[in-house]
Amino acid sequence: MLNILLYLGRYLFNLSMNLPCHYLRWSLIKLIMVQKMGKGNFFSMGIDFKGGRKKNLIVGDYCFFNKKITFDLRGGNLIIANNVDIAQEVNIWTLEHNPHDDYHKTIGGNVIIHDYVWIASRATILPGVTIGRGAVIATNSVVTKDVPPMTIVGGIPAKVIGIRQSKLLYILDSFRPWFS
Repeated sequence: MLNILLYLGRYLFNLSMNLPCHYLRWSLIKLIMVQKMGKGNFFSMGIDFKGGRKKNLIVGDYCFFNKKITFDLRGGNLIIANNVDIAQEVNIWTLEHNPHDDYHKTIGGNVIIHDYVWIASRATILPGVTIGRGAVIATNSVVTKDVPPMTIVGGIPAKVIGIRQSKLLYILDSFRPWFS
């Protein structure tokens, strides 16, 4: 019976992530999913949280989370620092199956995303990855290893394709009244 109630609660929470009111979504995320949340964050509609507990997610200041992002919190902690921009349809996983295990067991790991990281659309971040300050993850990339600061990575698996030249002076001000 308890499993059914937990499943129903998770279903209703994920359903509420499609409500057209940013402040309601932000409040529910802060109340239910986040251990610590900074100021000025924006959460678009359609964000999906997989498992996890309130202690598994930490979000810094002025982060922008676009629509249809998947946050997997089942296998470890997800720590997102300040001024992080995550585009639509990004998948961040903390749990995966071990391809070398005879019984298809899972292995998990923390994902740490440092300040001023920009993750472009449809990128996938796998468990155990740390993304350094100011790094850029190109569209459709699969990040399997740590990304050094100020690098631009792309491809499957992601490899360094450039160096970011920005001084990183911006703040991702999330107040966009035309977005909900």
